[in-house]
Amino acid sequence: MIVGVDEAGRGPLAGPVVAAAVLLCEGGIDGLDDSKKLTAKRRGELEVLIKARCRWAVGEATVAEIDSINILQATFLAMTRAVDALGFEPAEVLVDGNRLPRWRYTARAIVGGDALHPCISAASILAKEHRDRFMVDAAREYPGFGWETNMGYGTAQHLTALRTHGPTPHHRSSFAPVAQLTLI
Repeated sequence: MIVGVDEAGRGPLAGPVVAAAVLLCEGGIDGLDDSKKLTAKRRGELEVLIKARCRWAVGEATVAEIDSINILQATFLAMTRAVDALGFEPAEVLVDGNRLPRWRYTARAIVGGDALHPCISAASILAKEHRDRFMVDAAREYPGFGWETNMGYGTAQHLTALRTHGPTPHHRSSFAPVAQLTLI
């Protein structure tokens, strides 16, 4: 009953922060790795397998929550929502990174854990795929920011569109590039 947890979306200027929690199925899943090391096609294939064979859940913290409590606390909130949504008490939670939420669960933070522990790799894949889909959908609503490819990160295209069109409801007003525009 060891659960892996990882997040996606701490650094972007737009969109929620997403966390996933995964209890791997017996026998595991071949090919798991840090989601950033996998192609989009391979991540998608693995996501289907993980969802079909493992216990998993996703948690989000909204842009409003990020702006209200800060990105670190919002990340912890998303992680807590993901673990709580599993519906059982894990024996241990392994979290990618160097910090942990204040949990009632036994937990360990593991730097580089998404490349070391398959359960964290699986969580990394689910979190990234979930968040990427959100940003692709948001790009249809707010074209021109390049979210379908930059996923809300502060690329040149995104920053130019931000200066031209101003922030959207999906932008994190507490992040410097967005906050500076609201001062102008």
